[in-house]
Amino acid sequence: MSDTQEINSGLEGVVVAETSLSMIDGQNGILRYRGYDIDDLAQTTSFEEIMYLLWFGSLPTSSQLEDLKARLRSHRQLSPAVKSVLSSLPTTGAPIDAMRAATTAMAMEDPDERSLDADDVQERAIRMAAAFPAMLAAYIRLREGKNIVEPHKELGEAGNFLYMLTGEEPTELQSNAFNCYLILVAEHSMNASTFSGRVTFSTITDLYSAVSAALGCLKGDAHGGANARAMEMLLDIGTKENVEPYIEESLKIKRRLMGIGHRVYRARDPRAKHLMGFSESVAEQKGDRTWHDVAVRLEDLTNEHPFFTERKLYPNVEFYSAPLLYSLGIPIDAMPAAFAISRIVGWTANLNEQLPGMRLIRPQARYTGPETAEFKPIDQRG
Repeated sequence: MSDTQEINSGLEGVVVAETSLSMIDGQNGILRYRGYDIDDLAQTTSFEEIMYLLWFGSLPTSSQLEDLKARLRSHRQLSPAVKSVLSSLPTTGAPIDAMRAATTAMAMEDPDERSLDADDVQERAIRMAAAFPAMLAAYIRLREGKNIVEPHKELGEAGNFLYMLTGEEPTELQSNAFNCYLILVAEHSMNASTFSGRVTFSTITDLYSAVSAALGCLKGDAHGGANARAMEMLLDIGTKENVEPYIEESLKIKRRLMGIGHRVYRARDPRAKHLMGFSESVAEQKGDRTWHDVAVRLEDLTNEHPFFTERKLYPNVEFYSAPLLYSLGIPIDAMPAAFAISRIVGWTANLNEQLPGMRLIRPQARYTGPETAEFKPIDQRG
């Protein structure tokens, strides 16, 4: 690598692939899936329709949607091997790590795991997307000493997860709220976990390994782990009255406000308003607006503060997803894993898109060590 070649820290501004899956206009706060504005999709579609859109390239007809739903239902049941793995894991770990372990178990019982035929890859994508909610719900219940709740035959993806988590059928509002959340985080261009999955897949490995790599990446606090950290922040603040002193203290000690700011958006994240609305509605139904109101107060004050406005730091998708997921009964440490229930669709759509003409992703690094070093045997090293 030439010493004069520019290094783009964090690969910022580097284009690494072409995609037809999603488009982000960070300056104007626009997100589209295959040309469809996220506002239209969030308000009018089911998560299953978004699955079909991202995997197959168009919004489904009624018959196509029913066929996909049937395929998903057929793969919701976890195998005895996967259940055994989940039941044997420590109860003290992060649920997203349990999902990685269960994903590995799925790979190990798949006799054709290394097939890179596009239809086989797509079938595995559907299989994993159907299994992810069951994996997460099962692990959460097992660590609490509860029995696994088997999938509900009639509920959709969103409602079924909440049912398997609690053992009770969710309200229509709860199902709609989680459905909207799943739609909003399904795909987001070349984010860190998607890129991680693409890098792994480019080595000509199996789909499960690429998804496992993406799960590990999503866990990070600068990525999917931010929703858990945002909820912890709201709990630390405690009340609306504490928001202003918390902000001032954060600026003084240079503590980051989780959920405020985004690597790409220089406007309010277009997904935030939908989550904000459902956060309020679900909190109202639950009878506890505390955490929603703290979040709203925090946004209001940062919108008035020059430190945030001059840097164009606005709420991102994690900011209101935190109180929403919390109100839905999802444990804080399971929030990044709940993110994965949705993003598995975007990951696998990207990996299938990558298949034609796939090439090993192998960037370079600029060497900054000594030009030469004199070798000495161990007995001559003082």
